[in-house]
Amino acid sequence: MHTWIDTPDGLAAWLAADSGSQAIGLDTEFMRTDTFRARLALVQICIGDRVALVDTVRLPLPHALAARLRDAHTFCIMHSASEDLDALASMLPEGPAQLFDTQVAAAIAGLGSGLSYQKLVATALGIDLAKAETRSDWMRRPLSAEQLDYAAQDVVWLPKLHALLAARLDELGRSDWLREDCAAMLKRARNSGPDPQPQRAVRGAADWPIERQALLRRLLLWRDASARALDKPKPWILDDAHALQLASRPPATSDELYERTRGLRALRGPQRQELLALLLEPLGADDLAIEPIPPSLDSSQKRALGEMKSAVAAIAERHALPESVLCARRHLETLLTERAWPAALEGWRRTLLEGALMALMP
Repeated sequence: MHTWIDTPDGLAAWLAADSGSQAIGLDTEFMRTDTFRARLALVQICIGDRVALVDTVRLPLPHALAARLRDAHTFCIMHSASEDLDALASMLPEGPAQLFDTQVAAAIAGLGSGLSYQKLVATALGIDLAKAETRSDWMRRPLSAEQLDYAAQDVVWLPKLHALLAARLDELGRSDWLREDCAAMLKRARNSGPDPQPQRAVRGAADWPIERQALLRRLLLWRDASARALDKPKPWILDDAHALQLASRPPATSDELYERTRGLRALRGPQRQELLALLLEPLGADDLAIEPIPPSLDSSQKRALGEMKSAVAAIAERHALPESVLCARRHLETLLTERAWPAALEGWRRTLLEGALMALMP
C-alpha cells in the first residue's frame, strides 16, 4: 500500500507520523526527452513499512520533505542516485545530508558492478520485480495503477537492502569506503555547473593546434550556456560532430553556417547568429589560456597501461572487487598523460592502488 500526496499539509502530516526515523528510502520518476533539465514528476518515499508517492507536478517544491532530507540526523537510501540527485536539484540543490547508495554498496561488497535495482532485489532478497513501467510517461495524470505499484516497489525494498548491505560492509571493514564514495557523489551533484574545460573530453581533437582547440572550447561553452538558457538538450543545439567540423573549418557566411547545421532541432536564427559571431571573432589571450586536450598515449605509455590494467585486475581479485569499481581505464590514462594522481582515485582507492601503479610509470 502507498499514500498519494499532492498538498503541503498532506506531506507534513505524513512525515510527522514517523518523525523519529532516521532512514528514508528515496527514488524519483522524471522525464528528460526534450529538455536540458530533468522534469521531476514523482518522488517516492519509504519510512519503515510506509510508502508515500509525492506528486511533484502539483507540488513542485515539497519544502517539508526537503527539510527532512537535509536534517543532519537523516540518511537517505537510494539506488544509483546520480540521475535522481540531478532530478531533485530544483527542490534539493545541496542534496540530502547523508547518502547510502545501494548500487555502490553492492559493488563495494563484491556483489557485482552496476547492478540494477531489480537485479539487486532479486539477488539479495529473492524477489522478482516487474519492469513494465520503466519507460512510462510519468508526467501524465492520473497515473495508472500499474505505474503507482511500480513506483512504490522502487522504494519499498530499500530499507531491507540497506540493512543487508550495511551489515556486509561492516563485516568486510568497508563501510568507510562507501561513505567516501557517497560523499563524492553528493559533491559532484552540488557542483554540477558547466565544465570550464569541456574540450578536454573531445579526444578526437587532441592533435589540433592550440588555436583550434581554443575555438572548440568556445563553441562547447556556448553550447552549454545555450542549452541551459533554452532548456534544450545540448545535442539539439550543437552535437559533437558539428562542433568539431565547425571549429576545424569555420564557415565564412551565415548561409554556409545554415547549410552545414540544418537538422539541429534547437538551433534557430538567433542562435545561429550568436554561433557565427563566435566562430568569426578573433581569439584573444584569454581564449588561448586553455588546458590542452590530453594527447594519445605513446608506445611506452601503452605498454605501461597494459601493465597497470593487469595490476588493477590482480588487486581487484585479491579484494573481491569489480575492476571497474576499483579503477576505470580512463583514470589510468589520466595518470599516464598528466603524471598526477587522478582525483577520482583518491581515498580508499589510492591506498590500494598507488604503490603498484606508480611503480609502473614510464
